Amino acid sequence: MAIWLSRSKKIAHLLKPKIAYFPQPKIAPSEFSYKIYENHVNSSSFGTLSGENIRSPHVFLDNSATMSALNRQWRRTESTRAGEQVETVPYSDDNYEDENQALDFPGGRVSFTHEMKFISEAADKRIPCYRVLSDDGYPIAGSRFEQVDKETAVKMYKSMVTLQIMDNIFYEAQRQGRISFYLTSTGEEAINIATAAALTSDDVILPQYREPGILLWRGFTLQEFANQCFGNSADYGKGKQMPIHYGSNKHNFFTISSPIATQLPQAAGVAYSLKMDKKEACVVAFTGDGGTSEGDFHAGLNFAAVMDAPVLFICRNNGWAISTPISEQFRSDGVVVKGQAYGIRSIRVDGNDALAVYNTIRAAREMVIHEQKPVLVEALSYRVGHHSTSDDSTKYRPVDEIEHWKTARNPLARFRKWVHKNGWWTDDEESELRGSIRKQLLNAIQVAEKMEKPVLAEMFSDVYDDLPSNLHEQEKSLRETIKRHRQDYPTDVPV
Repeated sequence: MAIWLSRSKKIAHLLKPKIAYFPQPKIAPSEFSYKIYENHVNSSSFGTLSGENIRSPHVFLDNSATMSALNRQWRRTESTRAGEQVETVPYSDDNYEDENQALDFPGGRVSFTHEMKFISEAADKRIPCYRVLSDDGYPIAGSRFEQVDKETAVKMYKSMVTLQIMDNIFYEAQRQGRISFYLTSTGEEAINIATAAALTSDDVILPQYREPGILLWRGFTLQEFANQCFGNSADYGKGKQMPIHYGSNKHNFFTISSPIATQLPQAAGVAYSLKMDKKEACVVAFTGDGGTSEGDFHAGLNFAAVMDAPVLFICRNNGWAISTPISEQFRSDGVVVKGQAYGIRSIRVDGNDALAVYNTIRAAREMVIHEQKPVLVEALSYRVGHHSTSDDSTKYRPVDEIEHWKTARNPLARFRKWVHKNGWWTDDEESELRGSIRKQLLNAIQVAEKMEKPVLAEMFSDVYDDLPSNLHEQEKSLRETIKRHRQDYPTDVPV
């Protein structure tokens, strides 16, 4: 029989202080209804006192498992029958060390302690970083990883080289005034390509803006990259987006959006839709360390954790959020520890080790899909290039620091050494590849430059199914303005 404490007049003296005497701290019963039990107690177990139903219990205990706990909490000095009063005394700390004393709270049982102990703001040691290859390209003794076959390894290396050359040429094109904006993935090529290699084409990508390597791996051509950067009529965004804001339905790659971290809560929703449709795929959402300072990062992780959404969050912790170093962004041990706060499994990996990234993402993807739960990966890297063509990083960080990461910690150099040691790559192949990619890119730029721009009407289309009246008015006003001041508008835009 369960023992109930209620507001009944027969035990009014017990509740007079309005405090339920629980192992510390004391909590007013008006705030919560607590139960201590070992076995489930359902509504049919409601007990009675002197034949009266008790409708508003504050504390109840399952007699089958916790009578001893009750005896330690309350010392009954008089009978509760026939209107006799009951006196209680607070629980004694002397009897406190009992593992059976626990609070059954949503989310799991919480044990009590008589010691006031705060959780430390930081662990004594930082979370280690998983890596497979040494800086010299040799597998680290004792490291466990899935061997990559020759075909995959060579494709990974070729793609990393292509991404590097593409960044260099498009960056120079911006400096020549041929495109308006650009930013590179220099120093983060391994995160791009190794991640892409570890995923399948069914996995949905919600990028930030340094993930063109995912598209490159999936078959997005150099011409398609050039068309977007030049905003011509072949650009899938029809010139509405800034350069490098790629997108492709064909490749399951959401269009890049400039506002930081907005893709993270969206990723939780997209992942949940995959879960509802029982798809054998996951969502992969990228952000930089700067993005973790946005509220959307925390909302996205919490949504995904609560909904058990199959989303893989990848944070490229590259040291700098434009000019803000990570030391000024957070006091925590990087980003990896933030996952545990939201109930998300997490790992830290060397983002400059392509083999380590490949193995980490491959394993994380399996967990996400088969367990239908999110995973957070923090990839430690370094942004070797400027934040964008609008930035000069030498104004806020030492040049020798940049040079160190560009040479000693170069992800391409490390992976090339490993591929070369396996006998899968030669210097002649290297020269031939670089020359070929350069020619293809220069040709793509020439074609993109000569291609006609989208017609003026495209500026207003593809947002609403039926164009609203205010946009009709704006289009009319723009056309009239162009007519009056034709010399001030580009001649290559069809009106």
